[in-house]
Amino acid sequence: MSAPVSAPESPRLPVPPARLTQVLGERPGPVVGWVVNRLLDAVCALPASTRDALARFVGWLAFSLGIRRRVALENLRHAYPDMSEAERRRIALGAYVTMTRVVLESIDERDHVELGWAEPEVQGGAWGALKETVAKGQGAIIVTAHFGNWERAGKLVCQRGIPLNALVRPLKGALNMRIVDNRLKAGVGLIYPKGAIAQVHEAVKLGESVLMLLDQALPAKAAVFVPFFGRPASTTPAMAVVARRTGAPVFVVMGVRDASGRRLRLEVEGPIPPPEGVSEQDAITAHTAAVTAVLEKYIRRYPDQWLWLHRRWKVQPPPEGPPSLQG
Repeated sequence: MSAPVSAPESPRLPVPPARLTQVLGERPGPVVGWVVNRLLDAVCALPASTRDALARFVGWLAFSLGIRRRVALENLRHAYPDMSEAERRRIALGAYVTMTRVVLESIDERDHVELGWAEPEVQGGAWGALKETVAKGQGAIIVTAHFGNWERAGKLVCQRGIPLNALVRPLKGALNMRIVDNRLKAGVGLIYPKGAIAQVHEAVKLGESVLMLLDQALPAKAAVFVPFFGRPASTTPAMAVVARRTGAPVFVVMGVRDASGRRLRLEVEGPIPPPEGVSEQDAITAHTAAVTAVLEKYIRRYPDQWLWLHRRWKVQPPPEGPPSLQG
């Protein structure tokens, strides 16, 4: 692994593109919204050590109550058939704590400096290649997963001088809408699934980079199937389609927590090129598989930082078999 970048850039307060500031979703009524936001303000005001203790407690409680525990352990059995059940349960519990930490950190609009965190280091020589791309006025495609703290990782990329838009889904509820509002306050533009490929294409052509999470299941008719922990996983082709149409380079950026769980670093790889000399559909599938393989590498390295409670393999290839790449 490359040495950490020695001179971190100072955080900035970017402004998301005006065309990408629309918030889609369902907000609560004014009274409920006010009450919930005051409660969230109180949580944000707690000392960092207390907030992290709360995150660990809530994660433990959700795991102990069995909320999606069966799904998490079943996923881990498929991924690690030779692992002991005790170790799988340890990893699953870590995934619940990771999820709770992400939520508690994402409701707070303050950046890492205001929170008293150390300046996050960036590892991987690919960060320089990404910065060079942006310096030329070009956009890049940045891929990550529900790993570590994906929300804060995106904000850190944006604050370090990369104009960034995120491909997101409409959300609902006071807590979720607060997270959406904080994305905009951090300078991240929002792109929603309807018409996403066209908007991502436009953003890249304007020199803006686009952040995509590549670890969510899609309906079979809209997906390509690529290997992920030894099983075909339905995956969006949007990343590979836009990369092919625009020539935008693809980078993987992972927000990795340290052993304490309270510090974050960015690990960057890329650019990850599409294959050459194959048909368009094969190239899209193979490119998606190559990037997914990088995500899997990080998840295997830090398994308790990925959301195993997500039903990643719930969609299976239809009998006739859509375009796929078997591992």
